[in-house]
Amino acid sequence: MKITIIGRGRVGGGLAQLWGAAGHQVTGLGRDGGDASGADVVAVAVPGQLIEQALAGTTGLAGQVTIDCCNLYTQRDERFLSLSHQIKATIGGPTAKSFSTNFAALYEQIAAQRARLSNFFAAEPAARETAERLIRDAGYGPVFVGDLDPGPGS
Repeated sequence: MKITIIGRGRVGGGLAQLWGAAGHQVTGLGRDGGDASGADVVAVAVPGQLIEQALAGTTGLAGQVTIDCCNLYTQRDERFLSLSHQIKATIGGPTAKSFSTNFAALYEQIAAQRARLSNFFAAEPAARETAERLIRDAGYGPVFVGDLDPGPGS
């Protein structure tokens, strides 16, 4: 699978190593952007307040399956229901939220664990299978918590 990761920090850089070791073709872009043309999947791993800037500097975003790996350190953009919705508004493809509850500094210790560690994720139906595969390929066991959009009464 061709994966473009926007963000080269602990999360983005760590996932690039894990997915590369699993046999994926990974391109890492800094938060200043670059070209995502040809990517099957785009993972966004920048601080939440830098999403708009990072996506504005990235070309070739055209409806790819997207994984939101961002964390929020300040107030989020209230025009969107969540960071995932903010990212989806730009990329336009099916979106999942994952990898933001695991400590990226410990990625290199995943394989040494006695039992497979869990990774909670939410996903739109069209992104779920891809998200589950990439979670497994990173060494985690996927735990689906539901759709990105809350249902009635949520």
